[in-house]
Amino acid sequence: MPAHDKPSPKQQAYLRSLAQKTGTTFTPPKTRSEASREIDRLKALSSSPRHEHHTDRQAVQQAPRGGAARVRETEVEGYGSTATWGSGRVTR
Repeated sequence: MPAHDKPSPKQQAYLRSLAQKTGTTFTPPKTRSEASREIDRLKALSSSPRHEHHTDRQAVQQAPRGGAARVRETEVEGYGSTATWGSGRVTR
């Protein structure tokens, strides 16, 4: 693929802006024509309401860290590169 056939930095920036505005994602295009088609697709989508972005960001920031997937102290034995999964038993 010739270097001039790659999407321009301006196209890439516009794609990122449209994706953020519509609340969607996209596969990075390999050519300028793919970038143009993707821009047209994202322009056809309706914008996500601004308050939705704010609400989502707040929810993520206020969510408890770790949750059920966090590793508890009783599940790991050792430190650093010698750490291994422990028995996971809680002693009381």
